[in-house]
Amino acid sequence: MEKRPQFNEIKSFEEFSKYYWYREELKLICKNLGIDSSGMKLELNNNIEEYFKGNLIQEKKRRPESAGAGKSGADTPLTLETSLIDCNFCFSQRFREFFSEQTGIKNFKFNADMVATARKVKDEGDKTFTLGDMLEVFYGRKTYAKYDKSCLQWNKFVKDFCSDPESERFPDKLKTASILWREVRNSTREKVYSHSLLEEFADKI
Repeated sequence: MEKRPQFNEIKSFEEFSKYYWYREELKLICKNLGIDSSGMKLELNNNIEEYFKGNLIQEKKRRPESAGAGKSGADTPLTLETSLIDCNFCFSQRFREFFSEQTGIKNFKFNADMVATARKVKDEGDKTFTLGDMLEVFYGRKTYAKYDKSCLQWNKFVKDFCSDPESERFPDKLKTASILWREVRNSTREKVYSHSLLEEFADKI
C-alpha cells in the first residue's frame, strides 16, 4: 500500500487528491505556501488546486473588529429581506423561531448547508445575502456554500468498525479504529472500513 508522502514531494493536484488530509493539515499547507488558509476543507482544497495550476489565492482581508461595533443586531427586524450581516445571524432560538414561522415546521432545525453558508457569508462580509436567501438554501433551491461531507469519513469509519462483530475482541475500540484509520488515511485506497483491514494490519493492532 502506497504511503502518503510529504506535501513538498507531491508533484500534482491529482496525486495530492489521492490522500486524505485533515482540515488543520490543509490550513498549514496553505499558510506555508503563502495562500489563503481560511474556510472549510472544500475551500482549502480548491486553493491548493489553484496553486498547482499556478494561481496563488491571496489571503482574504478580514473586516476590522470595529466594523459594526456596538450593533448586536438584536433590534434589527427579521424579514426575508434582512441581511444576515445586519441582523448578526447565528443559530439561536430567535432565528430558529423565524424560520419556523416561514416554513411552518414547529421544531425547525438548521441543515448543514445553512451552517456552511452562514460561515461563508460572515467570512466574506456579504451584506447582500438575506434571510430569504438562507430560506432558499434550506429548501435546496439556492447554493451558496456546501457542507464538506468528507470530514464525516472518520465518523463513518468508526461506526462501520464498531458494527463489525470482530471489533468486540478489542478492549479499546476507538484506539484500534484510529490505528486502522491512520493506515487507510495515509494511503491512496478508499477511505472506508472493511473487515479485511483487521487481517491486513493484525501486527499493528
